[in-house]
Amino acid sequence: MVSASRSRHLPTICYVQLVHLFIHIINNIFEPNRRVFVIDKSAFFGGNSTKATSGMNGSGTRTQRAKGINDSPEIFMADTVRGGATNEKLAHTLVYESGPGIEWLIDSFGLDLSLVSRLGGHSQERTHRGKEKFPGMTITYALMEKLEKIADEKDGRAEIALKARVTKLLYEGGKVCGVEYEQGGATKQVKGVVILATGGYGADFGSDSILAKVNGKVSVDGQFPDMLKLSTTNGDHCTGDGIKMAEAIGAECVDLNWVQVHPTGLVHPDEPDAKVKFLAAEALRGCGAIILDKHGKRISNELGRRDYVSGRMWKNEGPFRLVLNSKASNEIAWHVKHYKGRRVMKQFKTGADMAKEMGLSPEVLEKTFAEYNEIAAKMEKRKDENEGPYKAYGGGMTYDPWGKKYFHNYPIEVADTFHVAIIEPCIHYCMGGLKVNEMAEVLNKDGPIPGLFGAGEVNGGIHGQNRLGGSSLLDCVAYGRVAGRSASKLMFSRACGVAKL
Repeated sequence: MVSASRSRHLPTICYVQLVHLFIHIINNIFEPNRRVFVIDKSAFFGGNSTKATSGMNGSGTRTQRAKGINDSPEIFMADTVRGGATNEKLAHTLVYESGPGIEWLIDSFGLDLSLVSRLGGHSQERTHRGKEKFPGMTITYALMEKLEKIADEKDGRAEIALKARVTKLLYEGGKVCGVEYEQGGATKQVKGVVILATGGYGADFGSDSILAKVNGKVSVDGQFPDMLKLSTTNGDHCTGDGIKMAEAIGAECVDLNWVQVHPTGLVHPDEPDAKVKFLAAEALRGCGAIILDKHGKRISNELGRRDYVSGRMWKNEGPFRLVLNSKASNEIAWHVKHYKGRRVMKQFKTGADMAKEMGLSPEVLEKTFAEYNEIAAKMEKRKDENEGPYKAYGGGMTYDPWGKKYFHNYPIEVADTFHVAIIEPCIHYCMGGLKVNEMAEVLNKDGPIPGLFGAGEVNGGIHGQNRLGGSSLLDCVAYGRVAGRSASKLMFSRACGVAKL
């Protein structure tokens, strides 16, 4: 139990797998005796955020301007709505916080976010990453180190509890006033405003799980896969805890049947049936990687929406391969090296060697590559975006029967060297979650629940039916910053007597 003096200080409480919002909360606490108490059920911070491999979306950033990329929140908003978002107020907050979020990470933490790529569903290059390491690691580790430093040096302004599992929200007088948690065999409580950043339910496979409840209702490009039989890219901590606790006090949920299946889960040759699979960054396709079926043929627009590409894979014959030529491999060399080290990606000296492993003649791949190169060359030479016989994803026309509009690091030639991974669709992200407003307040049937906020994947309704690549880390940063501001404002108003305690 917390002491009476602690209760009087009204600390902000965070039960989290993410750390993107902590520093912002700390920086917005107006009284010296205010505290942030961070609780995580795992033995260490990071969660799925550390595994984010493509980057973070941002529009109108200095990185884009330096590269001559003409992007804006309006363009990003149009892409987000086209990509699946239906709640424009929530999408607006996500998009218009994106540029400032990128600048905040660069200015406040000195992060390298100097590279950008175009992921599926984006009309501009706006997914930011650094020159080394996975961007999720780069961003999350910097924030974790800052939090830990504050916890060590700021005289109790921040406290951390690891291997501590929150079991319920404390709900009294129509408001949330803290949490109850278990740590080291003891049951404890801490009082204050609560921000849930517990992630989704992408590894919640039990018979009474959220996935079980929505199974048969999840549509992936018009198909309804058995979600309980799919592998996942999520850690085993992603069991929807925050959603379930908030539901227990009357919070509403939205879009729980909108679960994203990612097309490029990496298949390890020694563990092809592993339930948890590592993810191939969508940035690989942004660098020019193509997807081939067992017959050596393209099956889709590689830069289409994730649900579309996954659906195309289910309509064709695997094993499916993600193929990078030498130019694409060099552009994203750190990722390639990491995947090779994990033995989920293999290098071939020539396309003929790759064809041999696929049981095909080199001429089959040569034909596929020649067709692709011809299309790419026509797209580069055309003078009008409406030139071409096929509709392009994102508007305009194209020479690609699959609707691909942007081509990168071509030509692809059989004589080149290749890096290749076997891939399969996996559960990746939950668009559904707690119903929130644009201030990150969690809602019940009557409106905001006082004292309860959400940030990151725990929130539902932001992305709609499909999340665009690069908008996961963005969701953490954008709504983390919003939740920090909202929680700080509430605490300050209570301290001033404007809001009820």
